[in-house]
Amino acid sequence: MKPIIDDFHFGSITVSGLTHINDIVIGLNGQVKKRNKQLSEALYGTSHKISLEEAMEIFEVGAQRLIVGTGEVGYVDLTDEAAEFFRHNRCAVQLLPTPQAIIVWNTSEEAVIGLFHVTC
Repeated sequence: MKPIIDDFHFGSITVSGLTHINDIVIGLNGQVKKRNKQLSEALYGTSHKISLEEAMEIFEVGAQRLIVGTGEVGYVDLTDEAAEFFRHNRCAVQLLPTPQAIIVWNTSEEAVIGLFHVTC
C-alpha cells in the first residue's frame, strides 16, 4: 500500500506519521528507506545527480513511474544513463521540486516508486 506523505520542511519529510531527516526512497510495497546516495556521490561528487547504479537500486519491476522530489528548489537530476535505464524498463520519470512531487505522489493511483530529496 502506498504511504501518504504528511509533511515536508527543509531537511525533513514525514511519511505516515514518521519523520525522516534524510533523503528517502519509497518502494512499490510502501516501504520507506534511506536513500543510498553514496552510489551517486562516489561517481559525481554530489547527490544531486542520480547515477545508473543508484537508478538500478531504486527501480522495481512493475513500477510504472518514478516520482523524484528534486529538493526544495529542484537541484536533483538524472544522468543520461539513469534516464535511459528507466526508459528501457518502461518506467516514466517525473522530476519536480519536492513540495510539488509530494502532491503528485499523494494523488497518484498507478504503481509508483519515489525518491525525495529533502534539502536544496
